[in-house]
Amino acid sequence: MSERIARKRGGGGAARRAARQAVSFETAPTIVRNIPNYEPIDAATLDIIERNAETVLEEIGVSFPENPEALEIWRNAGAEIDGDRVRIPRGLARELCKTAPSQFTHHARNPERSVTIGGDNLVLAPVYGPPFVRDIEGGRRYAVMDDFENFVRLGYMSKYLHLSGGTVCEPTDIPVNKRHLDMLLAHMTLSDKPFMGSVTEPSRAQDSVEMCEILFGKDFVRDNTVLTSLININSPLTFDSIMMGALEVYAKANQACIISPFIVGGAMAPVSVVGTLTQVLAEVLAGVAYSQLIRPGAPVIFGAFVASIDMNSGAPTFGTPESSQILYGAGQLARRLNLPFRSGGGLCGSKLPDAQAGYETANTLNAALLGGVNFMLHACGWLEGGLVASFEKFVMDADQLGALHKMAAGISNDENAQAMSAIEEVGPGGHYLGCAHTQANYQDAFWRSDVLDYKPFETWQDEGARDTENLAAAKVKSLLASYQQPPLDPEIESKLRSYVAAKKSSLPDSLT
Repeated sequence: MSERIARKRGGGGAARRAARQAVSFETAPTIVRNIPNYEPIDAATLDIIERNAETVLEEIGVSFPENPEALEIWRNAGAEIDGDRVRIPRGLARELCKTAPSQFTHHARNPERSVTIGGDNLVLAPVYGPPFVRDIEGGRRYAVMDDFENFVRLGYMSKYLHLSGGTVCEPTDIPVNKRHLDMLLAHMTLSDKPFMGSVTEPSRAQDSVEMCEILFGKDFVRDNTVLTSLININSPLTFDSIMMGALEVYAKANQACIISPFIVGGAMAPVSVVGTLTQVLAEVLAGVAYSQLIRPGAPVIFGAFVASIDMNSGAPTFGTPESSQILYGAGQLARRLNLPFRSGGGLCGSKLPDAQAGYETANTLNAALLGGVNFMLHACGWLEGGLVASFEKFVMDADQLGALHKMAAGISNDENAQAMSAIEEVGPGGHYLGCAHTQANYQDAFWRSDVLDYKPFETWQDEGARDTENLAAAKVKSLLASYQQPPLDPEIESKLRSYVAAKKSSLPDSLT
């Protein structure tokens, strides 16, 4: 009997009573695309981008500052080292990338919520990283741990979200060097969906692995992926030692990393689509190759976070045509490397969950679906260029993710979909509301929002004439009021809390 199965069956009477009394919230399965990917860049242009990226690596190189161990690893692999500059011979990085898996399973503590990342799958995760939160009552404010925990609860209860996420917001009421422990504990206890690890310092990545060993068991963590964590490249062409240290921890432990350039076009990359894609590919090749030097076969994701820039104000812009073109092209490049692809999300620059937010978010969500994204971070809750996690926008976006499920399913042509019996039954001049085919299919014929208002004007007016933000605020309250914690073996929870308490007590508070 495996350790995982034994744990599921064990836990004593308290665990069994908790399981019987718990409310289980439905999570839609991973999106599997039955539609083609949109690939606007022709093969000849992709060849140019790949050739130019190799030239960047060979002649310009990438920087690994304050990381002599990484430089030595690259030197032993055949790269030329000049100071902290690493010049990688043509073809070497691409060859190293071949050991990375084309897809992998990210396990949840509830096995029914585990997900496969790669192939035709699209996995959805919430907003990541904002220091501020916003809701309709409190406005914009610094995030605290209560906010973080409520976002985890909302993520657990959101049907279309597959991951609980990582740093859904930064709880600023806890010291920087300790907050990762409380965030991980929240993900592990308040949700049973997969989650992400800490990357803000290598020791915090190690804490993430060790807490997972308590939750899943050491043997299970050794042989399986239970964390997918975000490793941002400091574009252009710089791999800082903090992020690389976290990558090293995760790669050694066989845990997944998203190798993701963080690019604002025109500031951190060229203004042209092909030029930006060249830099993106060079950075990802170097990052993925380095992960494979640490541990061949370590799971990785080809990441691309790209915004454009407003040339008047210098502010990043989202949902633009150029960002979508780069997303589409990056997806094509990822598939040519046979790697899972991360991009997209509910990205917007708006300060409020308003029409601007809706337009920009819809543009990026649809581009991510069509562009073959496998792992979508920031799928819900993102506001103000990523500075703010919005409670109302969280549930608005999470609701709209259901439309992606419907679109990805494609169009059926079976006998029921042909509906010839309905056309024959109704005939000329009739209507379809009462026919047998409609009665048999009406419950799932059309996707329907759980947040937006479809009522007649008079009813809407009588109910307070609420706009979408107010409807979403009511949804937030309803979800949080009905939340029930998923069951967890009390012994495991006690060990997790003891680990967190011991770690926090052993460290002086720090702002870094």
